[in-house]
Amino acid sequence: MTRKIFFILFIGFFKLLLSQEEYSDYQKLRQKFENIEENDARAFPFLRPYISKAKKEKNYKELVQGYKDGVFYSSENRIKLKYSDSMIWAANQSKDGDLKSIAYLEKGVIYYYHYKKFQQALNEYLKAYEYSKNTKNEFLKYQNLYHIGVVKSYLGYYQDASELFKNSLEYYDREKSRSNLGPNAIYNSKKGYLNCLHQLIICYRHLEQYKEADSAIQIGLAEVGNNPEYAQEKGYFLLSKGISEYRNNQFQLALSNLNQSLSAIKKSRDFSRLSLDYFYIGKTYYSLKNAKESMIYFKKVDSIFKENQFILPELRENYEILIDQSKKEKNQTQQLYYTTQLLKADSIMSKDFTYLSPKIHKDYDTKTLLEEKEKLQKINYLGTIVIIVLIIWAIGMVTLFTKRHKKAKEVKKKYVLLEEKFLVHQIENVPKKLVFPVEERKSSLNESKVEELLQKLKSFEDKKEFTQKGLTLSKLATQLNTNSNYLSQVINDCKGMNFNKYLSELRINYITNLLFENKEYLKYSIETLAKECGIASRQNFSDLFFELNGIRPTDFIKNRKQELDNKNNL
Repeated sequence: MTRKIFFILFIGFFKLLLSQEEYSDYQKLRQKFENIEENDARAFPFLRPYISKAKKEKNYKELVQGYKDGVFYSSENRIKLKYSDSMIWAANQSKDGDLKSIAYLEKGVIYYYHYKKFQQALNEYLKAYEYSKNTKNEFLKYQNLYHIGVVKSYLGYYQDASELFKNSLEYYDREKSRSNLGPNAIYNSKKGYLNCLHQLIICYRHLEQYKEADSAIQIGLAEVGNNPEYAQEKGYFLLSKGISEYRNNQFQLALSNLNQSLSAIKKSRDFSRLSLDYFYIGKTYYSLKNAKESMIYFKKVDSIFKENQFILPELRENYEILIDQSKKEKNQTQQLYYTTQLLKADSIMSKDFTYLSPKIHKDYDTKTLLEEKEKLQKINYLGTIVIIVLIIWAIGMVTLFTKRHKKAKEVKKKYVLLEEKFLVHQIENVPKKLVFPVEERKSSLNESKVEELLQKLKSFEDKKEFTQKGLTLSKLATQLNTNSNYLSQVINDCKGMNFNKYLSELRINYITNLLFENKEYLKYSIETLAKECGIASRQNFSDLFFELNGIRPTDFIKNRKQELDNKNNL
């Protein structure tokens, strides 16, 4: 939703709260700046007298509006935040619940829209929701529900979010059709309607309800027409239409609509949707076998991520494509860079999800259940018991989900670290240097004999002879035509570890590489994998795998299979 929407959103509401005389005085001041464009600081010479008058008269209702205008016209995000804090202060001074809800909602919008900081945004939305529970202002109530729906959608709770958007959509549809509303109220309601419709399209797309999504896109485009006041909304609908056409392999039509949407989305400074637009333009060129042109747009997505440290979950594929292309071009530097960027993106998305997922259930959904409980208490005792059971069940499910998610996250993190290590090793293609400097060797070792024995050990490693079952230090010494004590001393000095550690690392690294490179090995049992690398005991194999890789082989195989399935489904 554009900042302009929020600028005009509650003007009508404020006007109704003021007396006719006050309205006239403040309106004269507003007329000097209210038509100036968003983010244009030229409004401030006219806005400051408005704020000063409201301060002097302790008119907190108008003061909140003045600070809200300050947010709208500030060209820097940090200044917007300062004005939003002043807005909250003025609202608290007024002791008006609606004004407090509006102020906290405004600050949440800044965090969501300009910073994409979902943790802070959700905190402010929930405060706004708390103050709006008893409001008689339906417009304000549905604004709060809309914004909580936006966060739910980001988390991937598309079904829950779509219900919130549908409810809000019905309200705005009724409002914009009322004959007794003024032009501004109709305009505000239509803005709310169009933005709910856009968010609902996003939910439909992720729920794979493509027929419903396409129908909503047509409704949206018909509603906006060529009206310049709805240029940003039209840009969003064109973006959604282009994505739909890409999905249906209508690539030329997709390019046309995606490119048409760029101008409005750029102007709105909505960098997350701009990234999505660039991504689908890139994918469309890629499908048209124009890899050179597609890489330009995929790299634009990376530039936005690098600048803002935010990326939509569905754009993860952007880095997978860039990595694959780097491999094809044998550009190891770029491959390593995009791998690092992908890991960083995963980390950021994982952090947002970990914080927001339990919080939105605990602080929003559970509160909603508690409110329902209070209503049902007035009907009968049995209803109360049912609600209490439901609440306990809901909290238990959230707790269970959180614990499982935390455990899965820890395993996933270890897997990603191991995968990164494997990828970096592949990219660099440099064998691990195990030979220690000559001066660190024990003086009792003859240098020429040491070098000869090291060459034999290298051959032993290259030929994968370490997979022999029942291999001992004594047996290996016999195979290498040396004695056990001498071999042990060379391994300790030159490999930096004892014989058992040396043998274990060779075997576990060998089987780990096979699991990464050959998906057939993912079908093997743990016992078979242990035998494949020369380890007789299943438990010993599992313990050594965990010790060296930080993850159990069963967890590794599960994550590897999921990763391959996800790639195949793209």
